Amino acid sequence: MSQSEEKETAKKPEVNSKLEKSVVSVNPKAVCHACKHLYRDPKILPCLHTFCSDCIAQLEPFSGSPRLRSGEVSVTVLCPDCDSEVDIPQSGPAGLSTDHLALDEVFLETLVRDGPLGCDLCGEGDAESRCEVCCVNLCEFCSQAHRRQKRTASHSVQALEDLKARGRLCRPVLCSLHPGQELRLFCQPCDLPVCLECAATLHRDHHCCPTRDVIDRHGDRIRELVSVCLRPRLERLEESLQKVETSQENLKVQVDATANEIRAFARGYASAVEAHCLSLLRRLEELRVQRRNHLHLQRAQLHQALLDVRGGVEFAERLLSCGSEAEILSAKGVTLKRLTSLAKSGYNPHPATVAPDDGSSICFMPKEPAGEVEGYPVVGAVNSKVVDISRCTIEGEGLHQGREGQPGHFTLVCRDSSGEQMARGGEHVLVSIVHKEKKSCKVETTIDDKSDGTYSVSFTPDEPGAYSVWVCVKAQHVKGSPFILNVQRKFRRHTGKFHCCSFCSSGGAKEARCGCPGTMPGRFKGCGHGHKGHPGKPHWSCCGSTVEKSECLPASVLAAVSPRSHLRTAEL
Repeated sequence: MSQSEEKETAKKPEVNSKLEKSVVSVNPKAVCHACKHLYRDPKILPCLHTFCSDCIAQLEPFSGSPRLRSGEVSVTVLCPDCDSEVDIPQSGPAGLSTDHLALDEVFLETLVRDGPLGCDLCGEGDAESRCEVCCVNLCEFCSQAHRRQKRTASHSVQALEDLKARGRLCRPVLCSLHPGQELRLFCQPCDLPVCLECAATLHRDHHCCPTRDVIDRHGDRIRELVSVCLRPRLERLEESLQKVETSQENLKVQVDATANEIRAFARGYASAVEAHCLSLLRRLEELRVQRRNHLHLQRAQLHQALLDVRGGVEFAERLLSCGSEAEILSAKGVTLKRLTSLAKSGYNPHPATVAPDDGSSICFMPKEPAGEVEGYPVVGAVNSKVVDISRCTIEGEGLHQGREGQPGHFTLVCRDSSGEQMARGGEHVLVSIVHKEKKSCKVETTIDDKSDGTYSVSFTPDEPGAYSVWVCVKAQHVKGSPFILNVQRKFRRHTGKFHCCSFCSSGGAKEARCGCPGTMPGRFKGCGHGHKGHPGKPHWSCCGSTVEKSECLPASVLAAVSPRSHLRTAEL
């Protein structure tokens, strides 16, 4: 073999060493996703992602120890692209399939990049052509020598410019064990493409056939899986992904629009609250001026009345202490007239009853509905009403009538000086119910502040009789207090039957008696129609009452009506 042939056969089908440096490729199919360089000996992982052989060798094992898979010891790693668990053969990345398509992409990438390629044989001239069999770039001199040699004369040598213009590289796949030998046969037992020398040596006992004879069968199986199973699934996944992405976009648009609405609402609400705040402050200032003027007027009236009374008292005392009888009598007329006028003056307050308006009745009610401001509902109101004890009222029949052992109720309504119901609670309310004859008999009361100016009072008297009911607000009796509560004894229900006579209701029993005093001849102890003592109308067998919806008379009344005992008659 000549020196040039040895140099050629020693060359492996790999990219020029110039391509090993880091590049930013125009064609992403020629770049390894792990190292970001052009592929160097690209290998296909079981998940069909391609990486450089060196990059795969640097992956950390995912499992703690190697596992036995299909008779071989394998190491599990994670794919850098999809994070799938993939098995690496015991022989390492070299045992994985080579991605020849990636090698084609790398070569095409070198063609479209700026700068001429160097000759792979001599390393001196610029490459102008490429041998598709040997996968080497050749300068013009080496290309002519390549064609003249007997072994390589039949190889297909293409101009680099033609390959570059074609945009697609079609080259033979060579055997890794026998350089220069194309993989033209397929070993069916080993399920591998082989060259002629491999078939004659390593696979001589195996059934090997030309690749063109089996490509349709294996290609059709791949096409079937793609077209029947995976392509429809791919379309469904793409459609579903598109819907999800559209939903994400719609979600973002909707959320952004809602956020803008919330911000606009918040700004409007804040403006309305601020306007309501200013309105409340104006109302508060009006109350302050109003109460201040009222206090000023009250002070002026009291001061003038004080001066008038003090002047009259001082004059009268000086007249009586210093004047003679004649002087007193001569000034008696005018003095009595003035003193009488002062004594009859309508403005004669007592210090204990005077309650200066010091503003304590003014309060802020934060939960009070205040209508709408600029279309927004707001709460909070300034309350200035003061309870007028003389205007407070009591509602409900439970204040005057009650029944022993049964709950009673009445409602206290607090009102202001104009008679309007107070809109708030919190007043000091005291209710006391005491038996008029048995002072020690007091009834427990429950007062429920409704926070709207009304107070619900509940009680349950244990004994009948007359009770005094004291209702006080701020330690003062409301109008009409103390009230009189008449509690009747517990309602007595009838124990007998409302019938026409004991003879009929008992089926003619002689021993049957009735609450009425009626009797029958023939030794019947009960009443009968038209006989002595019969009331002439239906009545109760237990007490003789002729009113169906009535209370059963007590035993003392029964004894007064009929001293003999009574038997309950049979049911009608």
